[in-house]
Amino acid sequence: MEETKKFSKLQLFNSMTKQKEIFTPMNPGKVGMYVCGITPYNFSHIGHARAYVVFDVLFRYLEHLGYEVTYVRNFTDVDDKIINRANELNQNPIALSAWYCEEFRKDMKDLQCRSPTIEPRVSDHMEQIKKMIARIIENGCAYLLDGDVYFSVEKFPNYGRLSGRKGEDNKAGERVAVDFRKRNPADFALWKAAKPGEPSWDSPWGPGRPGWHIECSAMSAEYLTHRFDIHGGGIDLLFPHHENEIAQSCSACPESEITCWLHNEFVTENNLKVSKSSKHFKTIREVTESYHPLALRYFLLGTHYRSPVNYSIPQMEIASVAVFYIYQTLRDCQDAVRAVGERVKVVSAKPRLSAAAQESINKLNDDFEKRLSDDLHTPTILNATLQEALRSMNSSTSLIKKKQQQESTLHYLTELEKGVRRVLMVLGLLSDSPYPEVLQQLKDKALKRAGLSEDDILQKINERAEARKAKEFSKSDEIRSDLSAKGIALMDAANEGTLWRPCVPVGISTL
Repeated sequence: MEETKKFSKLQLFNSMTKQKEIFTPMNPGKVGMYVCGITPYNFSHIGHARAYVVFDVLFRYLEHLGYEVTYVRNFTDVDDKIINRANELNQNPIALSAWYCEEFRKDMKDLQCRSPTIEPRVSDHMEQIKKMIARIIENGCAYLLDGDVYFSVEKFPNYGRLSGRKGEDNKAGERVAVDFRKRNPADFALWKAAKPGEPSWDSPWGPGRPGWHIECSAMSAEYLTHRFDIHGGGIDLLFPHHENEIAQSCSACPESEITCWLHNEFVTENNLKVSKSSKHFKTIREVTESYHPLALRYFLLGTHYRSPVNYSIPQMEIASVAVFYIYQTLRDCQDAVRAVGERVKVVSAKPRLSAAAQESINKLNDDFEKRLSDDLHTPTILNATLQEALRSMNSSTSLIKKKQQQESTLHYLTELEKGVRRVLMVLGLLSDSPYPEVLQQLKDKALKRAGLSEDDILQKINERAEARKAKEFSKSDEIRSDLSAKGIALMDAANEGTLWRPCVPVGISTL
C-alpha cells in the first residue's frame, strides 16, 4: 500500500534513545501528539514561538503524509508564577491567565500555527488530576505531608532514564521553593496544600492545587490515553518536567508508554537563553511590530530544531527579504500565467510536460519529502530545495513574458507553482492573503523600520530621476545608497519606471 510506504519514511530524533528512529505509530494511520504549552502569565516570547512553529510543522507534515493526528497542547493556567503575577496586578489568577491564553492564540494565528485538536486547561481538569494522584498514592509511590502530596522518587527505579541524570540533581528552584520536609530532595509535589489568598480546590488530602508535573500527565492521559506516540516541548522541559511526567505516569499506570520524545533547542539573543524566568526575553509581538510574522517563522525554520538559534536583527532582515522574494516570485508567476491564459486561450487538454520539466517537478516533491522526513530538516528545504524551484519559476516566467514557448511553459509553471505552494503550506509559510497583500505588508514593515513613508520613497525616486536627467550621477547614486542603507532598494524597470522593494540594509553585518 502506497500510504504505508510513505509512513515508513519519517525519521525523528528520540530524546529517550538519543538517536533518529523510523517513526511507527502505535495505531496504524493515526498519531497522538502531546506538546507542553505555555504558563500564561505574560506575553509569549520567541522561545515559545520556536517550539510551537516546530511542532506545527510536524503536525502539518504528519497530515501531509496521510496520518489522522490528534494534537493536544495544554495551558498551565494554575501555577505559582500566575499567582505571583496576579498579586502584583491585583487581579484574579484564573481570569489573568485566561486573558493571556487568548493573547497567545492571537500570536499563534499571526505565526500561522494551526490550532491543536484539543487545548486543555489545568483549571478544567482537577478531577482527572486528583484521580491520578490517588492512584499513585494507592500504588505506594507518594506520601502525604500536612496536606501536601509528594512523589517518592526512590519508589521509581527507572527515574532518570530520559535525561540520564540522577535523582539528586532534581532540586527545587525555578518553579518551587525548597521544602526541607521531603524524604528525598528529588521528591516533587503532586498536590500543594492551600495557602491564604491563593486559588484552591477540594481534595481527599485537603484544599489545595496540583503540582506542575502532574498536570500534563493527567491531561495527556485524558485525551490520548496512557499510551501515545509523540510527546514534545522545549529542551528545558526534558529535566525535570518530562522526567517527572514519566515517573508519575508509569506509577499511576504501569502500561504507560510514549513512542517518541521530541525536544527543540533554545532561542538565544546575544548568546543568552530567551526565557521569562531570566527576565531576558523578547516577546513575539515586539518582533512582529517591526517584522512580518512570516519573516519570524522563516527565521525560526532556518535553523534545525535541535540546534540553538541566536536571534539577531541581521538574521531577521535576511528572513524578511527571503519571504519577500518568495511572494514576489509567486505573484510574478501568477500574473504571467493569467496573461498567457488569456492570450493563448488554453481550454483544451494541457500539453504533456517534457521529460526535463517532469523531472524538475518530481525533484521538488522528492527533495521536500526526503529532507522533511529526515528529522524535519527545514533549513535545507528553505536554502536549497525551495530556492532551486523559485529560480526555475523566475526563469519560466521570463520566457512567458518574452512570448517564448508559452503553452508548454505555462503548463510547467502551473505545476511548479502547485509544488511550491505545497511546500510552503506544510512549512506554514503560505498565507491565506493574496500575494499582493502580503507583499504590501512586507513593504509597510520595511518602511516602518526605515522610518520612511511611501510618499518619502516616491519623493526620493523623483529627486533621483531629476538628478539623472541633469546628469548629476553622483547625487543619483547617493540617493540610491542612502535608501539601501535603510533597507530600501531602488530598481529601474524598462517599462515601469523606478520601483522599490525591501532589501537587507547595506552595511549591516550578516555574520
